[in-house]
Amino acid sequence: MSQTNLYPDLKKKLEVLNKLEVPSYRKEVLNPLINFIQKEKDSGNQIQLNFICTHNSRRSQLGQVWAKAISAHNGIDTDCFSGGTEETAFFKNAIDALRRAGFRINSEAGENPHSEVFYSEEQKPVVCYSKVYDAPENPSENFAAVMTCSHADENCPFIPGSKARIALDYNDPKEFDDTPLAEKKYNERSDQIGSEMIYVFENIK
Repeated sequence: MSQTNLYPDLKKKLEVLNKLEVPSYRKEVLNPLINFIQKEKDSGNQIQLNFICTHNSRRSQLGQVWAKAISAHNGIDTDCFSGGTEETAFFKNAIDALRRAGFRINSEAGENPHSEVFYSEEQKPVVCYSKVYDAPENPSENFAAVMTCSHADENCPFIPGSKARIALDYNDPKEFDDTPLAEKKYNERSDQIGSEMIYVFENIK
């Protein structure tokens, strides 16, 4: 897969995120994901990542979108999914954080709307909406279950069909909903996930 050209605003955002230092303790947390991706790539297998949190509304969606955009930008072919232990909706504050980062998003109306998240003129959008992790559209085998919250990690001790289970555990920006800090905290979480996905995919040979 050749490298994908991102939208200009999104590419500028990646340049900013690339300057953020990933702490050493987080690098240790991310190493199992790097190892999984590298092993699948070396084996010629399709790289399938399913980002999982409780409600599939914030952190898992951010993980799915950033992983897909950054892997494509680095010329690494991945299939990125997300799911939860229950179905809710892709939360507006998380969508807005991605828009501010430079993604272009078309969202439907409704209780659990589908959102098309575009990152390049060259690629199809990531279609995001809340679903359970084992929904029919998600992979049933040969994938990494990337646990983005401790609650889902603790309450789903076994993910059927997964080749690897990788706990990343991001703090939930939900606690800042309906406060003056909401935009800042959602930006921080989106930026953290984006910068860590940059670190992951830049370490794939």
